[in-house]
Amino acid sequence: MNEHPGESKPFFEDSEILIPDISSDEKDSITELSKKGYQFLKQDDTENAHKAFSEILGMEADNNYALVGLGDTERKKGNFTEAEKYYRHCLEIYPDNNYALFGLADCYKSQNQFQKAIKIWEQYLLQDEKNITVMTRVADAYRKIRDYNKSRDVYLKVLKIEDTNAYALIGLGHLSYEFKEYKDALFYWTKIYDTDRDAADIRILTSIGNCHRKLKTFDEGTKFFKKALEKDPDNFYALFGLADCYRGLNRQSQSIIYWNRILDKDPGNKVILTRAGDAYRTLGNYSQAYSCYTKALEIDFDIYAAIGLALICKCEGKYDEAESRFLQLIKNDPKNFRLYADLAGCYTATGEKEKALKLLLDYQKTDPKNQTIRNLIEKIQKS
Repeated sequence: MNEHPGESKPFFEDSEILIPDISSDEKDSITELSKKGYQFLKQDDTENAHKAFSEILGMEADNNYALVGLGDTERKKGNFTEAEKYYRHCLEIYPDNNYALFGLADCYKSQNQFQKAIKIWEQYLLQDEKNITVMTRVADAYRKIRDYNKSRDVYLKVLKIEDTNAYALIGLGHLSYEFKEYKDALFYWTKIYDTDRDAADIRILTSIGNCHRKLKTFDEGTKFFKKALEKDPDNFYALFGLADCYRGLNRQSQSIIYWNRILDKDPGNKVILTRAGDAYRTLGNYSQAYSCYTKALEIDFDIYAAIGLALICKCEGKYDEAESRFLQLIKNDPKNFRLYADLAGCYTATGEKEKALKLLLDYQKTDPKNQTIRNLIEKIQKS
């Protein structure tokens, strides 16, 4: 993979030495101090790096090594405003200094000032139009500001230069996923996975798993989430994805295992409590389901947990209580067709067919194209 030029090797190693009329000994000292400064930076010793680069400025006030080096040092410390001053000072004297341009753009990126970062990176590309590192950063920045067409165009240009570039493939995968183009996202992320399966990053594994989850190819999804868990047994996204795949396969007894593994680490996770409650309810374990839903609602109101409690009442034949719960939920969420369907089920279970029919017909006036409601009406009318 291509890396930041200033990260792959020190600035002084492949740039022209720009030192004015000073003695040979001072030139040698500047070169040696530059080497030391960048070595200190590699070791995260920003204090000594700062001293080395500052010493160069004591000999030559506008030295490009020292100005970029001090910019890199301040950027590494998170002092982006200070870093920007050094990079800009360098660019005032050496307008085409790629290292100063790169550092300045990265300062803006780190502060989420993506428009400014793009402007600087594009200035860099005027000198080095096929620099893949810069191109992928430009594409990433466009994606951050939601200029998806430009982002996609730049990623695709990168792939024309290097068809297995991981950054471009990852970026295109994210773009496709955001637009719910899950087959395309799967194509890009699988291409990375196929390059080196043993070394596949856990994020790639869970991303591929999530594509399969969205495409409802749950069996394939389980394979990738399991691979992710081999690398990190407690990874939330892998545990969630695997549990949800088993849920999609209607293998609730297996999904519970992974919902509970999340809850072991995060017992106050309202969403997971509700999912676990659904699994227990589907298996007929109403006491455990009730416990999960109640814990979720103690944290904060959750519509799915509230529906779950109403459904437990319905399953246990407590139709009056179920009706009361569903009516309250409908009052707060009058456009939720599933509430009407479940309440109608309570009425038909107690022989109140006309009441169920009226409820559904009234709802149909507000949502005439709802196929679930249409099917229920036809079923009741035929019974």
